[in-house]
Amino acid sequence: MSYTALYRKWRPTSFQQVKGQDHIVQTLQNQIVSGRIGHAYLFCGTRGTGKTSIAKIFARAVNCEHPVDASPCNQCEICKGIAAGRSMNVVEIDAASNNGVENIREIRDQVQYPPTEGKYRVYIIDEVHMLSTGAFNALLKTLEEPPSYVIFILATTEANKIPVTVLSRCQRYDFRRISQETLTARLKELAAEEQILAEDKALAYIAKAADGSMRDALSLLDQCVAFYFDTLLTYGHVLEVLGAVDSAVFSQMLRAILSQQTTECIRKLESLVYQGRDLGQFVTDFIWYLRNLLILKTAEDAEDMLDMSEDNLRQLREETDMVDKETLMRFIRVFSELSGQLRYAGQKRVLVEVALIKLTKPQMEHNLDSLIQRMDELERRMDEGMPAPIRPDLLQRLENLDEGDKSLYEANLKDAEKGAGKVEVAIPKAQLEDLNLIRQDWGKIVRDLGTSIRPAFRETVVEPSGDGCLCVVFSSQANYAIGSRSTVLGALEAYVKERYGKEIYFKVRLRDNGERMNTIYVSDEELKAIHMEITVED
Repeated sequence: MSYTALYRKWRPTSFQQVKGQDHIVQTLQNQIVSGRIGHAYLFCGTRGTGKTSIAKIFARAVNCEHPVDASPCNQCEICKGIAAGRSMNVVEIDAASNNGVENIREIRDQVQYPPTEGKYRVYIIDEVHMLSTGAFNALLKTLEEPPSYVIFILATTEANKIPVTVLSRCQRYDFRRISQETLTARLKELAAEEQILAEDKALAYIAKAADGSMRDALSLLDQCVAFYFDTLLTYGHVLEVLGAVDSAVFSQMLRAILSQQTTECIRKLESLVYQGRDLGQFVTDFIWYLRNLLILKTAEDAEDMLDMSEDNLRQLREETDMVDKETLMRFIRVFSELSGQLRYAGQKRVLVEVALIKLTKPQMEHNLDSLIQRMDELERRMDEGMPAPIRPDLLQRLENLDEGDKSLYEANLKDAEKGAGKVEVAIPKAQLEDLNLIRQDWGKIVRDLGTSIRPAFRETVVEPSGDGCLCVVFSSQANYAIGSRSTVLGALEAYVKERYGKEIYFKVRLRDNGERMNTIYVSDEELKAIHMEITVED
């Protein structure tokens, strides 16, 4: 006997076996029990979510001689005949190859005759969006007023292509993507039934790769089992068969990108190509990795939203401190654009390499988010005391930006170029400790305050203003108006208290014209030690 694929062998035969579509199953069962059966149904949803399977179960259920909980018994002659394809009462049509007016006219002629057995004649039209305009028009009248014994079930993956006149005549049911947890549980059941030895992690990755499709999940499992027949199916085996990449590689790639190590990124990509990994799958999985990182950085209780091990979560938490939200969104944008290009590209590797170079060299792009990333890098280097060379051509590239962003950059440029004429001022040691604590992390504090107020704080300077108080000095009137709000200062004080455990009061002032903000603050004890009198003995 020839081998039957898993997705065909384990196709649901009753409503109880359908997974992930409880809202639809319950509604159809209630209609059968109450006798309120419609004449036209439209099943919409992505591939492999159970549209055709539920249509066939429904066709048997409405004709079954001995239904059980509104499900077909699959034992009576009518159920057996429909399941075997011998029944004249259930007709399944592929609209992709039978999409002409003559095909619909044939159906219209057939519906005049009542069923030879059972109660209903059921017409299942799959991929109904492929019908021509003339075929839809020919179907309208029959669809609106069919005989009492006729049921139409239309199935499609693209409901937007169906005319409104057809939609209004049908009960529409939207099939959801099946969750990864449901797919994994089903794969475990079938693996046990088929006596397939597989790691839970391997089945979980297959479920993730299926992207909500039960049929895809079973096909991928079939493929992996065929390659590693009669052996334990491991996570590494699945990655090898599907051409996928382990999550550790994404972490290494991200850290290389953040460190702007272009050569290292290209070498890692070359290693993946050498291993035969699918570049399209790599890009898709890397986008998903960045998405998880962005959610963990922005959402509360994000751990509950991420389906991953504690080790992977710990690794993601470490990386949240390495990158800000704007940079992550830029990475996702670049790779999302790349994902669309790879579908029809002949030189996929070259496109992926160009994308990696873009991420490590933000100066290659002349848009706002890449500029923000470069300014963040300059701020980080200045905070750490590293040299931050300023290129003259950067100001020319700001011509397309608004005046606020341009003045912001020019102010930072001027502040970076200042270095002479510094004045030393002595303050109490406790005030100096608070000042240094905030100043050394000021760039990070501003970034964490949020995108709504972050631009206003970019060109600010923090200075002492008495015991337990610091003053934020603004360079522009517009930014001062934002920063002087009580809600903004309250959020700043709450952040400092939560992160550093210090009660520091903040106030603001506007920078005077011509005022230089290069004062060096030292403690009064240090200043005395520096300027102490030197006695020369004879």
